[in-house]
Amino acid sequence: MTEQKTPPVVLVDGSSYLFRAYHALPPLTTSKNQPTGAIKGVISMLRRLEQDFPGSKMVVVFDAKGKTFRHDMYEEYKANRPPMPDDLACQIEPIHEIVKAMGLPLLIVTGVEADDVIGTLAHEATSKGIDVVVSTGDKDMAQLVSDHVTLINTMTETRMDRDGVREKFGVTPEQIIDYLALVGDKVDNIPGVNKCGPKTAVKWLESYQDLDNLIEHSDEIKGKIGEYLREATETLPLSRELATIKTDVDLDFGLEDLKLRQQDDDLLRDLFKEYEFRSWVAELEQDHGNDESADPPDAPSSPPGEKNYAIITDQAELDSWLKRLKDSDLFAFDTETTSLRYSDAEVVGVSFAVVPGEAAYVPLAHDYMGAPEQLDRDAVLDQLKPLLENPKQAKVGQNLKYDKNVLANHGINLEGIAEDTMLESYVLNSVLTRHDMDSLARQYLDESTITFESIAGKGAKQLTFNQIELEKAGPYAAEDADITLRLHQTLKPLLKKTGRLESVYREIDLPLVPVLSRMEQRGTLINAGTLRRHSQELAERMAELEQEAHEVAGETFNLGSPKQLQAIFYDKMGLPVVKKTPKGAPSTAEPVLQELAHEHELPRLILEHRSLSKLKSTYTDTLPELISHRTGRVHTSYHQAVTATGRLSSSEPNLQNIPIRSEQGRRIRQAFIAPEGYKLVAADYSQIELRIMAHLSGDKGLLSAFEQGEDIHKATAAEVFGVAVDEVSGDQRRSAKAINFGLIYGMSAFGLSRQLDVERKVAQAYIDRYFERYPGVLRYMDNIRKQAHEDGFVETLFGRRLYLPEINARNKQMQQAAERTAINAPMQGTAADIIKRAMIEVEDWLLREHADEARMTMQVHDELILEVREAALDKVRDGLVKRMSAAARLDVPLVVEAGVGDNWDEAH
Repeated sequence: MTEQKTPPVVLVDGSSYLFRAYHALPPLTTSKNQPTGAIKGVISMLRRLEQDFPGSKMVVVFDAKGKTFRHDMYEEYKANRPPMPDDLACQIEPIHEIVKAMGLPLLIVTGVEADDVIGTLAHEATSKGIDVVVSTGDKDMAQLVSDHVTLINTMTETRMDRDGVREKFGVTPEQIIDYLALVGDKVDNIPGVNKCGPKTAVKWLESYQDLDNLIEHSDEIKGKIGEYLREATETLPLSRELATIKTDVDLDFGLEDLKLRQQDDDLLRDLFKEYEFRSWVAELEQDHGNDESADPPDAPSSPPGEKNYAIITDQAELDSWLKRLKDSDLFAFDTETTSLRYSDAEVVGVSFAVVPGEAAYVPLAHDYMGAPEQLDRDAVLDQLKPLLENPKQAKVGQNLKYDKNVLANHGINLEGIAEDTMLESYVLNSVLTRHDMDSLARQYLDESTITFESIAGKGAKQLTFNQIELEKAGPYAAEDADITLRLHQTLKPLLKKTGRLESVYREIDLPLVPVLSRMEQRGTLINAGTLRRHSQELAERMAELEQEAHEVAGETFNLGSPKQLQAIFYDKMGLPVVKKTPKGAPSTAEPVLQELAHEHELPRLILEHRSLSKLKSTYTDTLPELISHRTGRVHTSYHQAVTATGRLSSSEPNLQNIPIRSEQGRRIRQAFIAPEGYKLVAADYSQIELRIMAHLSGDKGLLSAFEQGEDIHKATAAEVFGVAVDEVSGDQRRSAKAINFGLIYGMSAFGLSRQLDVERKVAQAYIDRYFERYPGVLRYMDNIRKQAHEDGFVETLFGRRLYLPEINARNKQMQQAAERTAINAPMQGTAADIIKRAMIEVEDWLLREHADEARMTMQVHDELILEVREAALDKVRDGLVKRMSAAARLDVPLVVEAGVGDNWDEAH
């Protein structure tokens, strides 16, 4: 008989998830304004753990109020930590109540931290031969990892064993305490070594193994960092002690005493009702056959326990549903198709829902062997066409732009797009999760949906929808419509009560759907011959670079092999090791090569070769293959719910990443051409993010420069370098441009020094002088950082919100990255909002006044590209500039530059 292994003990670090859940979820509140975002996040995580570890003993540990033994050791411990926000503090007691109602042991031990309780219980379990899983988001816990203790972060779904610790931190679990002592922690106020970052700590521990040995040999560490280390030798033992998780807390209980109790369903249901977690209430009532409604009138409703999904193959049943759809105020609609590429896709079936829990699927083109008889596709689509094309018949869908494009392939122009759950989720919280329906159902409905892979298979053998049996396809497709309707009922009230998000959704993102759909369907004209010639030239230049690289290296090698590059760079040529891979090998990644290329020829050649190879594979070889046989044009896909800041992205082809500064990139743009009798007009916003910075900061110097129409980079150069504007040199202007853009992206003095190729002290002096001349900018940056720490989010001018889950992270690097995002996101997001508003206005104007003369075909960052009949060029260009300039009211002019040409490069 095989011995049954004892399930692992699951120790949950409740305190580490509080802030993460608080910042990760939108600010959910009940109808009585009780905040519930952190409650929902923490309890969802516990419910997930119960599913993932059936049969395991699960213990939940929270920090107690008041000081701990570490405060006795060091009075300043955690002195820098800001007080807990009121709307988070009021969620702690409800979490405790729900945990207890779930029957889980809840531990709060005074005088120590949750980490220490977990460490002690983990030690007890492993000493008894029981494995331990610690559920936490706290990096300090990595010191507990062993062959029998694993960390999991349930919010990010990541797992960390011994190898994982080594990969993430560069040291072993046994070295984590020393690593933490060296790096220190500003939030916890652990001193550490001044200027010692993770890389330095790893390097020292690789060389000296542990802290005691490093201190003993501290005189061997050269330079300023060596001085800092020697200054810290007296406080390092204290830092180590503060960072050490206790595994021997004197607890008045042991693991054996912590018994799982029976879940109190009645109390749990009452708590879920009080905090308005309706899907959880419905789930409990479904389990117990309780028909009592959990929802007040007009509140988002959960489906009944029994889902009523129909597969319609009968005309009379279809007629009945068509009448229901026509009589409804809003119905959910979805298509099932043959392909994810809208330009190739054909409809296989359609699904609808009018009320939660009830939906129908109409199969139209399932053609597998033995497929039952279905209604005629053309006939059904003809019957649906008046309904789908009626702008007054409101529809809700998940990414309806795709459905609109697919229906266009069948001659149907989908109108009445009243709601889109993908966009509702995205506007509500762009960084929360993926915005696909399965993820949203888990997040907002706490429901696992039927996945496509479960009915279609995986990989090369995956079936297309027309090959899937109706018995599987029907419930999947009907569920899509049902879940979409329920998601909308859940997301709509959240948007309504969260800041200005409803107006962002209603006035910007939703009206953009038909605009983007029409642009995608129009496509853009590509000259395949130009690209093929360019591809051949790139291949020839790459061969030359390969030959030059072989000559410099003194041997032939594969330029694409990191292993061979490592051998040549570091073993043969002795180049300095700038960075190592997680496995400890010297890195040959692009940032490393860029650094080495300042001093060495071979990395420069490799970089150029990589750049050309990428252009060739991504564009010159691929673009001709993407030309549609049906239209003779290339049809990109624009994505509204991908970037955190609100910017659009695109794929197949990705129009956003074609380089503009290099000659080779411009050659690719030359292949984007105007049809005969037309010209391309390219209009883009001039220095829009700097103008937004001037508006947001209210800095008098910046406002004045823009109002007077000055060259902003020259104006900045004059201020920073102390010269008259007309005496600014080309180099000074380039440096000022790097400063202007670098600072709004949070660039440090070190980063600026690398970009300008000057000493760090010189770069810092430039920055200091910039802030002296533009004090409003510094004030804005300080204020927005502070606001981000307090609110957990920043907003664009129009109210689009970007949440910053790591803004109060204990990891200093993560926190600094979040601060940089806090500074830049309002500018980048506002720029994105402005061009979206412009696109909506320009498309409406063109359809109204110039439908036969001009059409918008592309959007790339701050630029719109139109195909315009030559006879209408002047009036269209003037009208375009006028409307783009009026897309927002700033305290500085919104300047638009428009060019004309036979191809995109000429027009830009």
